[in-house]
Parts: sequence; C-alpha cells; structure tokens
Amino acid sequence: MIVAVVAILLGSCVGDSPKSMFETAQLEELQNNPKHAKELYEEIVRRHPNTQYAQKSKERLEKLNLAAPPESLK
Repeated sequence: MIVAVVAILLGSCVGDSPKSMFETAQLEELQNNPKHAKELYEEIVRRHPNTQYAQKSKERLEKLNLAAPPESLK
C-alpha cells in the first residue's frame, strides 16, 4: 500500500507543476532524503520564481541548510 502511494506521488513529480514538485520535496524530507528535497526546492525556485511554492521552497531550503552539517564534516 505504501509503495503504491509513493509511486503515485513520485509520478506526479514528472509534471512541471510547482505544487506537485513541492509535495514531492516534502515527501523526500519525510523519507530522510534532504539532498533530493533540496534539489527539488531549488528547481521550483529556478523554474517557478513568482509562485507561492517558490517562497515556501526558499523557506524550506533555509531550514534544511541550517540543519545540514558543514561540508567538511560530511
């Protein structure tokens, strides 16, 4: 059941909708995959800069960057 839900949500990422991309990024965060979440948030900001999802993505990027260890510690 969970696999089906994840497959449906990830399939929505194929579209260019900032909403679906944002939802997928949130799912990636829940699955402890901040690297992919950041990539998606950055893409939203780049491709859809004048949307509410770009602003929300910037906020999430700030929080994720604060939570991430410095590059030298990775």
